Amino acid sequence: MPLGCGVSRRPLSTTAALTLASTVAFLASCSTTATQPPVESMFEGPARLDEVTVQRFEYPTRSGEADPEQNWADLYMPSGEHEMDTLPLAVIIHGGAWQSEIGADSFAPLARELAARGMAVYNIEYRRLGSGGGWPTTFRDVADALDNVVEVNARFPQITTDDEVVVGHSAGAQLAVWGGTRHLLDDDEVGAHPRFRPTRVVSIAGPLDAVYSAEHGDDRIIAAIGGTPKQVPGRYTMVDPIQNIDPATPVVALHGTEDNVVSPENSRRYVDAVNRAGGEAELVLLEGENHVSVVSGDSPAYPEVIDTIARVSAAKLQDVVPG
Repeated sequence: MPLGCGVSRRPLSTTAALTLASTVAFLASCSTTATQPPVESMFEGPARLDEVTVQRFEYPTRSGEADPEQNWADLYMPSGEHEMDTLPLAVIIHGGAWQSEIGADSFAPLARELAARGMAVYNIEYRRLGSGGGWPTTFRDVADALDNVVEVNARFPQITTDDEVVVGHSAGAQLAVWGGTRHLLDDDEVGAHPRFRPTRVVSIAGPLDAVYSAEHGDDRIIAAIGGTPKQVPGRYTMVDPIQNIDPATPVVALHGTEDNVVSPENSRRYVDAVNRAGGEAELVLLEGENHVSVVSGDSPAYPEVIDTIARVSAAKLQDVVPG
């Protein structure tokens, strides 16, 4: 089959079970700032949080020395009292064409909105083009940040990690969908052997058919992967969402009809490919929205984006959107 045909190139597997330590530590109280000292107290029960609080984690990397200015993720915890294994976790990955001009702070309002809905939210930062990223560092960083959820759960055992959602916008959507199917990768491929992987995905304006994008003028994805599909086909095989479909991973793809940065055809092609493979995927076209407005708080479509993430986090795909 040619690249971009929408058929997974490798056998499918089921989600690996995630084994966690039975003894865990919990941060009994934390401030609203994004940096905290190491936690030493043992978890003895739920502590009450009066407001959404933020804990920063610096994650180790397998691609050179970690950059504390970029290799981090913020965990947003909702207010209230929460027992162990009761808070659904939403992982969010910002976009910005895999380049350094836009960072995870751009997703802070989304993170707070979701935390206000009662979720724990893990907002990932990673090295990008222009700040030490590119191939393969950017992709390894995202894999490492996802794998660090094991350590996050040890610190905050109120969160659940067995059936979680990952959300991404634009380049972050490509990384999110890839992050949900890393278990398909061969041993020597970037991001293989996940310690944690989300099992549900919400893509917002994502280039989910990387070959199609590259062949239709998207030089941003060519720069991120380090060449065209003809020059480095193996790299596209590793990270192109449409070449790594897992029918067992449900996906909702949101896309603005007026998006002239990442064509809605990307989402349409991916959703069609998942459904042909026997999986569950739904395309939601947001009328009149462009690439940026779809994640802007003042957009008429923004409440639908938030509602979709919240419902995917809480229910199976067939309960979220008709299909």
